[in-house]
Amino acid sequence: MKGPLFYSKILLFGEYGIIKDSKGLSIPYNFYNGALKIDGNTSAEALQSNASLQKFVTYLEQLQTEQPDLVQFQLELLKTDVANGMYFDSSIPQGYGVGSSGALVAAIYDKYALNKITILENLTREKLLVLKTIFSQMESFFHGKSSGLDPLNSYLSIPILTTPIVTGK
Repeated sequence: MKGPLFYSKILLFGEYGIIKDSKGLSIPYNFYNGALKIDGNTSAEALQSNASLQKFVTYLEQLQTEQPDLVQFQLELLKTDVANGMYFDSSIPQGYGVGSSGALVAAIYDKYALNKITILENLTREKLLVLKTIFSQMESFFHGKSSGLDPLNSYLSIPILTTPIVTGK
């Protein structure tokens, strides 16, 4: 089994400011990509990815318990797939800011989220903000804090310009 491809991203500007709700421009970069796979691969990379997925599943269980209105997952199916050796087969370099964790988050959401917001529906500003919030919480597992922009970019596979939210006083 191989899932759909999720692309890396290039953040043209706003790398650190987007966490503080400032402007940023992110574009998909399809040179690097990743997909969920179950194919019996026992390479060191596949085993390491699977071990990371096991920890991520535990985090998603906790997230779902603590914030049940945010997102629900097909956790039993996800656990079964991980137990069967699922891994994230990725050419995206890790640790270079090109969205490796964002692509993984997008892939997990796409395959296992219940009542998910899909890329085929009318994506209103409200739906995009909900997706960004979900992705922010999911990707926080990898970074401690996340804007949610990387997974949003990977999931939608379109350029995204973020602008500050202005609140009236």
